[in-house]
Amino acid sequence: MSTQASRVAARAMLSPTVLLLLIWMIVPLVLTLWFSFQRYNLLYPDRSGFIGLSNYLNFVSAPAFWGAIINTFLLVGGVLLVTVVGGIGIALLIDQPIWGQGIVRILVISPFFIMPPVAALVWKNMFFNPTNGLFAEAFKLIELRPFDFLGQAPLGSIIMIVSWEWLPFATLILLTALQSLSSEQLEAAEMDGAPPVKRFWFIMLPHLARAITVVILIETIFLLGIFGEILVTTNGGPGTSSTTLTYLVYKEALLDFDAGTAAAGGVVAVILANIVAVFLMRAVGRNLDA
Repeated sequence: MSTQASRVAARAMLSPTVLLLLIWMIVPLVLTLWFSFQRYNLLYPDRSGFIGLSNYLNFVSAPAFWGAIINTFLLVGGVLLVTVVGGIGIALLIDQPIWGQGIVRILVISPFFIMPPVAALVWKNMFFNPTNGLFAEAFKLIELRPFDFLGQAPLGSIIMIVSWEWLPFATLILLTALQSLSSEQLEAAEMDGAPPVKRFWFIMLPHLARAITVVILIETIFLLGIFGEILVTTNGGPGTSSTTLTYLVYKEALLDFDAGTAAAGGVVAVILANIVAVFLMRAVGRNLDA
C-alpha cells in the first residue's frame, strides 16, 4: 500500500472520532453563544427573546464580577505558589535513598486520586471544624481560641484544600525531572566545593525549569475552573469573599435562574481561560526553546 493510500485510510478511520469530538464541543458552544444573546429565565421560559449584548453588560457590571476575577487569580496564584515550592521541596526529600521509598511515594501522590468534593468535605469536617476539628483541638492544646478558617479566611482555606489536591501532581512531575539530572554534574560541583544551596540554585533549579513551566501550564488550565471545593465548603461566602468566576456563573444559572446571563458569563470565562492559556503557552515555548 502506498504512503498516500495509507494516509487516506488513516484519516478515514479517525474521521468518526474527530467528528464526534467536534459535535461534542461545538454543539454546547453554539448553544451557549445563542443563550448569551437571549433573555432566558429558567422560571419563565416563555418570556425569552433576543436582547443583544445586554447579558454581557449585566454580567460584567454585576457587583460581584471584579471581586470574582480577583478571587480567581488569587486562588490560581496561591495554589501555584504552594504546589511549585512544596513540590520542589518534597521531590528533593523523596529523591533521597530512604527505607520504604516506594510506599512513601505512593502516600505522597495518593491525595491526587481523591475526588475534589470528597476532599473538600474531609477538610471541612475533619480539619476546619471550629468546634471539634483537628486544627481546633490543636489550638485548644496550646490554650488558644480555635480559629474559624472557613468563616474568617475562606479563600485561604480553599487555597489550602486545592493545594493539597494538586501538590502530588506537581511533586510527581518535578521528581521525574529531578531524577533525569545527571549525578555527574552534582558530584563535580561537590568536588569543587559548592555548598548544597549553590548546587540547588545553579544546577537543580535550571534543570527543573521546563518541568515547572509544564506544571504551571497544566494546573492553571484546571484551576481556572475550580468549583466543587467552593460549593461544598463556603458556597462563595461569607458574602462574596470566596466567589470565583466559575462559581459566579453557577450562581447566575442555578440560584438566580438567569440562563442568559450565566451563558454570557460562561463565554467570558472561556475567553479569559484562553487568553491565560495562550500567554502560558508562549511562555512555555520560550522556555523550551531556550
